[in-house]
Order: sequence, then C-alpha cells, then structure tokens
Amino acid sequence: MSKSSPRRLPEIIGAGPGRTGTTWLHRVLEGRVDLPYGVKETQFFNTFYDKGIDWYAHHFRYATGDRKIAEICPYFFHPLAPDRIKAHIPNCRIVTTLRDPVDHAFSAYKLVVHFAWAQGSFDEVLKSRPNLGSGNRYASHLKTWFGLFGRENVLVTMYDELRAQPQSYLDRVTDFMGVERIVLSARPEIGDDVHSFARAPKSRKLARSARKMMYRLQEHQAYGAINLLERGGVWDYCYGRGEPFGRLTSEQEQRLRERYLPEVEALEELLRIDLSAWKKPQVRRATVA
Repeated sequence: MSKSSPRRLPEIIGAGPGRTGTTWLHRVLEGRVDLPYGVKETQFFNTFYDKGIDWYAHHFRYATGDRKIAEICPYFFHPLAPDRIKAHIPNCRIVTTLRDPVDHAFSAYKLVVHFAWAQGSFDEVLKSRPNLGSGNRYASHLKTWFGLFGRENVLVTMYDELRAQPQSYLDRVTDFMGVERIVLSARPEIGDDVHSFARAPKSRKLARSARKMMYRLQEHQAYGAINLLERGGVWDYCYGRGEPFGRLTSEQEQRLRERYLPEVEALEELLRIDLSAWKKPQVRRATVA
C-alpha cells in the first residue's frame, strides 16, 4: 500500500460465530457501510494472517471515510483472532450472534461435509472432529472478547431474534454500530432467508479440488473470478448434487442438550439472561433447504 494512501481498517467486526446469519447481515449492510471490496469474508485474522496487514487493508481501499468501515467474518471461535484484532484495531467494536448450540453444531456439521472437510454421519463427524462439538463454549470465548475490548464494546445478540424479529435484531446492530437504521420492508430483495446447505458433495475429490482452488484465488484476492464461477454454478456443481442432509434425531438432540447444559448455564450467568429454551427439545424442522 502506498505511503501516501492512509491505511483504512474496520471500525466494527461482526465476528459471528459462523452459521448465525452473517451472510444475511452482510447483505443488509451493503451500501450503508464500507465492506471488504469484492468479498464477504477476508478471513484475514484466522486464515490469511501471514499475508500481512496491508493485504487486509487493500480490501478497504475504496473506503472514503464518509461511512463506517466494517467486516462481517466469523472470527469468534478462532483462538488467535481476538488478540490479532486487538493488536491492529485496538478500538474495534465487536458484534456477535449466538445460536442454540445444538442447532449450531448440526449446521456446522453440514458445512464441513458440504465443503469436504469431513465425511460421514453427524455422530461420526462429531467423533472425528471433536472441535465441532466443543466449539459452542460461548461463555469462555465471550470472556476473552470482553476482556480485550471491554464489555461495552461487544454486542451480544441472539440468532433466535434474527429469525423471529429481524427488524428488531437489525435495529440493535445498527444502533450499536452508529449507523442509520435500515428499514427491511423497504428492501424486499433481502428477505429473511439465511444461507444453508442442502446437500453433501457428490464427489468429495471434486469438492476438495474446488476448495483448494477457491483458497488460492482468495489468497490473491481474485474475487472477481470467484464470483464469476459462482454465478456460473461451478461451486454448486462441485460442492453439491450429493445426498440431501436429513434431520437431527430426537435421541441426538437430547444427547447434545445434556452435553451443552453446563455451557448454556455458564452463558446465562455471564449475560444474566434466561436461556431455558436452549435446555429443552425443540420442534424439529426438516433441515433440507
């Protein structure tokens, strides 16, 4: 980056976690804040940190300073991301959205299978990737974010509110960011849909090759090529077309409810809120999009 060009970095980071409506939030904020150019998630503070801070700042090269600068990228669970963000953006404000840990674990399972990081049934993947099931330790991670940035600079929202009352959820986020409120009824193209995965890949070999190609393109910030391939249906072809994901069984749900109970109670104590809805079985919807 040229010395004559000031380095611009986000003032706000929507740190996720993933599978909590981050894609929806990014779409809503487009045109109201300056977001990374050409891509939703730079993945700088977790995957591409070795590329250097100027690589990251290049994503915000068109920011004028007239609007807030933000990134929506799920850094929440990454062990090094909070300290890295603090080092480069010490006054950053953080937005988090927490989701029922059982639903979150199952949604994360579909993601890792869809992108061919893992294969097998839900139970098999939980055994082979224990971090998938243990990643819902919201309270301990929140304490880290609170400690680094100050509790007043970390907004904690709930995915349930996003799904049930998206306008109320969005108002809380924009008020926290210091951005003018966005009326969802005036933007019918947004809807209330969130990104989900319907199928496993038909060919894991093809999906792995596609993932490696995507990362190489991301490394070189070739987002135009990535988006072109997406519009052409290439990524869907590589990552999908396999067996549709099924439902979480009542037995699996009960087992996970018991497993996550201490974590849910720790979060209740930390935030002084009632999360009883996360402690009992829910009426299950089909997970096929």
